[in-house]
Amino acid sequence: SFRNTRKPSRRRSALWRTFLQNRAIVSQLAKHYGRSIHWIRKELRAYELPKPIIVPDKIVAIIDCVFFRRSSGYLVVRNAHNSSNVYWNEIESETIDEYQCARDTLEGQGFSLKSVVIDGRPGVRKLFADLPVQMCHFHQKAIITRYLTRRPKLEAGKELREIVHVLCNTTEQKFTDAIDEWHEKWNEFLKERTVESITGRWHYTHKRLRSAYRSLRSNLPYLFTYQKYPELNIPNTTNSLDGTFAHLKGLIQIHRGLKIDLKRKLILSILQNRHRKK
Repeated sequence: SFRNTRKPSRRRSALWRTFLQNRAIVSQLAKHYGRSIHWIRKELRAYELPKPIIVPDKIVAIIDCVFFRRSSGYLVVRNAHNSSNVYWNEIESETIDEYQCARDTLEGQGFSLKSVVIDGRPGVRKLFADLPVQMCHFHQKAIITRYLTRRPKLEAGKELREIVHVLCNTTEQKFTDAIDEWHEKWNEFLKERTVESITGRWHYTHKRLRSAYRSLRSNLPYLFTYQKYPELNIPNTTNSLDGTFAHLKGLIQIHRGLKIDLKRKLILSILQNRHRKK
């Protein structure tokens, strides 16, 4: 039985699996195993995560960050073709230096990056300028939604949102033609200005619409990289990582009463378990 298990390491591994896989909170574990909450927490803290075995390879890298609080998150790099995490590091903010550290670490371990899929930060794109860079389509759609909302009131906004709606199912040429035609149609509308009656200063009337268009135009060179290099089989989204991040946030919510050390161990356990040997 669990209570009579002689080897502490085996007992703790079994307890940790239940804690992790069954989403059981500490009080439920205590009741299930007939132990005190204090004993359960002590055993969970004593459990040692197995050291992951990282096998260097040539990879298409999906890179993204997840934050659980404003200054507490992780930058994760995943091998797109076998869904294994090859790098993870705790970060306080999403900076270019953190991405540089990830690249330097992986290449120092013997990894070779064939291409990267990222959320579209301009500085990050420059860091990987020597590689084919794919911007995540859903991050691009999220940017447009942030500027236009899900239900734009302006007709120009509605039309631009319709163009972006088919981003994942079109070609670069068709998409470029569509936004070119849109811009030609609404060019004068975008130039409209509003003058402040008191100061006499002016600003563009449709600033958010202009920003949405500018985002598409500046990101266009990175939206269809996956079609230009079919032999690399590059994903057009970071969804593979986003699913893991959603799972992690769900676990953190369930275990929101845990001390920071156990939360960190829980997060690392999930990230490390997404590593698989070839």
